[in-house]
Order: sequence, then C-alpha cells, then structure tokens
Amino acid sequence: MKKKITFVFSLLFYLGFALAQYAPPVGEAGTTAIPADSSIIIGWANGVEVARGAMDIRYPELGLTSLGTDNDALGSADNITISLGDGGRATLTFAYPLYDGEGWDLVVFENSFDGNFLELAFVEVSSDGEHFFRFPSHSLTDTINPIGSFGLLDARKINNLAGKYIFGYGTPFDLSELKDEEGLDVMHITQVRVVDVVGTLDDHWCSYDAQGRKINDPFPTDFVSGGFDLDAVGVLYWNIDNGSEEERVFAANIFPNPVKRGYPLTISSSGNRIKSVHLYSLDGKRNEVNYQMINSTQWQITGLQPGVWIIELADGVHRYLQKVVVY
Repeated sequence: MKKKITFVFSLLFYLGFALAQYAPPVGEAGTTAIPADSSIIIGWANGVEVARGAMDIRYPELGLTSLGTDNDALGSADNITISLGDGGRATLTFAYPLYDGEGWDLVVFENSFDGNFLELAFVEVSSDGEHFFRFPSHSLTDTINPIGSFGLLDARKINNLAGKYIFGYGTPFDLSELKDEEGLDVMHITQVRVVDVVGTLDDHWCSYDAQGRKINDPFPTDFVSGGFDLDAVGVLYWNIDNGSEEERVFAANIFPNPVKRGYPLTISSSGNRIKSVHLYSLDGKRNEVNYQMINSTQWQITGLQPGVWIIELADGVHRYLQKVVVY
C-alpha cells in the first residue's frame, strides 16, 4: 500500500509539473509582453559584439548565418534583426549601467511573425564584463518529439527565455532573480548577453534549461536567417551614478511632460543649483540643447524636436535623468 501511495503522489507531482503554465502570448490576460513603444522603456543598447553560430551545428561545413548586421541589434525595436545561428551570441552594452529597479529591468525583442513560431535564447548579464550570469530558464515543452524546422511552441510552456513573444513585443527580465549571485552587482549591470538556444533533442548538441530539461525549439534552421533573430534590448532602469542611492537623489521637476513642439520645457529645482543640462536620444547620443536660467531655481529648454528624449541635469555632485516626450 505504501508503494502504491508513493507512486500516486509521484504521478500527481509529475502531472502538476508537466501542466505548469507560465505567462501566455500577447493579447491574453496575464501576458508579460512589453510593447516596443512602451513608455517604461527609457533606453536601448548602443554597442554590440556578435559571434555568429552555424546554420546547422551538426554540419559546420554549411557555414555561419549571415542575415543582418551587428548594428541591427542596436537602438529601438524595429523588426530589423541579426540572425545569431545555432549557439550564436550577442553581447550588448549601454550608455549607462542598468540596475535592479522595481519589477522588470530589461526587455529583449525577437521577430516571431505569429507568436507561435518561437526561436529562443538565453539571457545573461555581467557587471564586470568578464563573468556572466544566466537568468534561470524553464522549458516545459515536449522533450521526446522534436519541434522540427517550422514547428510551433506554446508561450505558456516557456519562462525566462527571450523570443517568447511576437515581433513588436519583448520578453522582460527581472535582475532581482540574480541578486544572490556572488560576483554580480545587480545595481551596476554593464553587459547583457543573448545566447541562441540550440533546439535539437540530440544529446550531442542540445541546450538545457535551469532544471536540466532539454529545450525543444525549431530545429534545424539551416538557412542564412537561422537561430534567434535579435531585434533589440531595451532598458527600464539606468544607473546614471556610481554613488549610493542617497547620492543619486536630485530634487527636480520637469514639466509639462509630454510637451508640444515649440513650447518651452521648464525645470524647477529646489535645493539644487543646476550647473549643466544635457539632452540624449534613446541610444545614448548627446544632442545640442538650448536652455536659459529664469532664476536660481528655474530653467527653460527650447527648440526640442518631436520624439522621446532623456534630459540629464547635474549640480556638480548629483545627477538626475528623466524621459521627456515631445509631440
């Protein structure tokens, strides 16, 4: 009887695991997908190093993938991608370090055309450029029957793997999941690495999730656009100061926001004497800005062009960053 009870509990545990569900596709309640034009994205990667993978890892003589260029992984998500190939990787850098804020901290975009043909990738981060730490991934997809070259996946069976959503919607990641990793400072992330999942179930070449399960995604994709197609990596929290949280405090208010083209943007600061004002595009490039002091606590910015900008203020000790929309 004891063996029978043990078997029943084991079976129930297995079934519960097998039926476990993660966030659903775009458009369904509970999805975690973040739109490319979401206001919570404050910046994008502005540097990248790519190591392409093979079109088919089993047959290296076929060569590497070749679709796209390194620059296609930079800037905002636009559905123009670089194909990484089997096991290929892209290491991205940013205008400022990322940090662990409230909720999601970064988001990775792929170009799935229908939200069911999903090519997956691991996501790793580093705070020193040398040691990388991988977000704990989960794949509950069948590990017996291969997906095939053009097979379909269910987003509900996938967690912490980039490529989970249709193009235009990114997969978010939360740095707090890595806060206990020795050698990683989640308040100062300098690199994000995206590594293609090799979706074969063959023991020689397969990829495994954090629980040691084989990850089953479309394979082989033995063409120039094979593997994970990286569109962009967005930032939700930028660490603009290496100091303490207290040192990053800056009492400033920028209004109105959004602001109409041709109208001045007012900066009000109490307790901080502003010494410099800089304007950045979302890819971290500095732009010229016209500003004038109204009095010791108020400044005005004029001549802003339509778009989304980052205003940086500094008083010689502290710095303050805010996203501004001009329409």
